[in-house]
Amino acid sequence: MRKRKRVMKIIFIVIVAVLILLFIIYFNHQIHLKEETELRLPLGQMVEVDGNNMSIYIEGTGDTTLVFMSGGGTCSPILDFKSLYSLLSDKYQIAVVEKFGYGFSDVVDKDRDIDSILEDTRTALAAAGLSAPYVLCPHSMSGLEALYWAQKYPDEVSAIIGLDMSVPEYYGSMNINIPIMHISGWAANIGVTRFIPGISDSDAIKYGTLSDDEKEIYRAIFYSRTATVTMRNEVERVKENAEKVNSMGVPQLPMLLFISDGFGATGFDKETWRKIPIEYISQVDKGEYIELNCPHYVHDYEYETISESIIAFLLEQ
Repeated sequence: MRKRKRVMKIIFIVIVAVLILLFIIYFNHQIHLKEETELRLPLGQMVEVDGNNMSIYIEGTGDTTLVFMSGGGTCSPILDFKSLYSLLSDKYQIAVVEKFGYGFSDVVDKDRDIDSILEDTRTALAAAGLSAPYVLCPHSMSGLEALYWAQKYPDEVSAIIGLDMSVPEYYGSMNINIPIMHISGWAANIGVTRFIPGISDSDAIKYGTLSDDEKEIYRAIFYSRTATVTMRNEVERVKENAEKVNSMGVPQLPMLLFISDGFGATGFDKETWRKIPIEYISQVDKGEYIELNCPHYVHDYEYETISESIIAFLLEQ
């Protein structure tokens, strides 16, 4: 009996200690969030979409508008794409749309079926004064949205330039760990991520051309936009979204795919990662692809090569 009481006492002490530790972590997180308020002031403009605020960044001028669309979980799309679009904005108008739950946009707990995602993007662009047709530049998971856009509204998309973008076939065999996503969201919300060394240093920070000030902004956004409920809802629907895009066939329009070596959060080996989009683009009459020897966030590594190839590709259209 005494031994059992002793064990229960130890368990109670451990639970109390853990709760105290979590409170300290959370309190520390809230202090830092308050200190980082100015770093999280929008870099672009905020437009109203479905009663909430969505962030959109516009740079450059030109008759052609390139719309950059971020991959799943990219906390700061505006800064993530900067190394690339800064090399293109002297020739084209650049627009970066930050979906709900990303960057400076509101975090909303809403369904993320492919139609809702697309309509949010279209509404945001129109609210910012932009009009189609667009050249879509999706990274990773946004490839589904770009393909669906071309399928549903073909007159609004003049070309797709995939930055290691996903195609529907990836998701048939992709293992998506939803519980891990929820744990990551919980850890981010209470501030555990602040105690993991280097976790906020994205590829854009380590390999791109961001200034020191922009890197600080990126880190501040990371701590407030990691595995948000909106991002989690998006991942939960991604297989269903991929099936819908796949059922509508392969859109026929000018398409250029930049394909990475698959390293970095893809879950595929190099051969498989490259084989799937190459087979997909072979079905596109005006389709081209370029293989790059760099990880998944290609625009943070090979931005010069990609920018030159984009310019050359668009000149041919």
